[in-house]
Amino acid sequence: MSSSLPPTPRPGAARWQALRQHHGRDLALAAIIGLLVLAIGLRAPIFLTLRTALDVVNDSGILVLLVMGQMLVLLTRGVDLSVASTLALTGMLCAQAGRAWPELGVVSLMGLAAAIGATLGAFNGLLITRFQLPAIVVTLGTMSAYRGAIFLVSGGAWVNEQHIHPAIKALPRAEWLGGPALGWIALAAALATAGLLRWRREGRDLYAYGGNPSAAQVVGIPVQRRLFMAYTLSGLLAGVGGLLWVGRYAIAFTELATGYELTVIAACVIGGVSIAGGVGTVTGAVLGVAFIGVVNGALPVIQVSPFWQQAIAGAVILTSVALNARSGRQHRRQILAPQGATAATVPPTAAASTAPSQGAPA
Repeated sequence: MSSSLPPTPRPGAARWQALRQHHGRDLALAAIIGLLVLAIGLRAPIFLTLRTALDVVNDSGILVLLVMGQMLVLLTRGVDLSVASTLALTGMLCAQAGRAWPELGVVSLMGLAAAIGATLGAFNGLLITRFQLPAIVVTLGTMSAYRGAIFLVSGGAWVNEQHIHPAIKALPRAEWLGGPALGWIALAAALATAGLLRWRREGRDLYAYGGNPSAAQVVGIPVQRRLFMAYTLSGLLAGVGGLLWVGRYAIAFTELATGYELTVIAACVIGGVSIAGGVGTVTGAVLGVAFIGVVNGALPVIQVSPFWQQAIAGAVILTSVALNARSGRQHRRQILAPQGATAATVPPTAAASTAPSQGAPA
């Protein structure tokens, strides 16, 4: 008698199938980055050196911080357009604080940057949760407000290298264990974010709310607190990034990092973080940063005009959004098993997502 059950795949094949199912997009993006590096290296072999790799890591360190915060917000179907303004305002305030109080150490300055950034992010979260305002409207307003505040606190004057605290300049230019300090700081931020999203209930709640806001409220997820947390952490990481930016480039002024929020969102989207919420991984987001870092590092090497950078980033964003939308439609089709199919044909993750919720995540 023939069995209607599908053949059991071998353990190796099952592991590869699971890897492709859950990390296929990340693997594809990593392969694209590798091919891009090889293609550039064939034209300019200097691009394949360790020094160039470390330069790309150093250039991308601050972007990783902002992308980690932006990812938390995007998971909730929101967006934080004020990250660049938060970075600039925090950097200016820290530069002025270091100038006024030379006795401050690097720990105090880092704590000050984190506190200022978290306060600015919490203000976004308060407006969104308390008054039920759209995130794009709130952060668009605070983007302009924070940028104007830089002019008010500085009087329109620049803070030049000779007036920036030595500890601020030393931190992002240091090397730890043979690698740039910015790279290690970015790694710590990525690991902390991954731990929050994987091991903490607060992080898993962000996925649940972004995937289905109505169901998240029904099962008792404290939605307002989770949204407030996401925007506060986004501001905190942007604040730390502001201190590092001012230290690395040794300057603070009103137009600092203008338009950088678009690069942050681009890195998230390229890395597979869905602007529709509920989808995204830290690995993918970091790969999105790596893609932008490789492209930015390659432009001067292959003598391409930097004015093409925005055009390239825009084209990549549009392509990534299209791929994300197509992937989402395919996933929804898989959840609905064809008539007559057995339960074994429905992926376990899809079956779990269609089952009624019994309560908040453990």
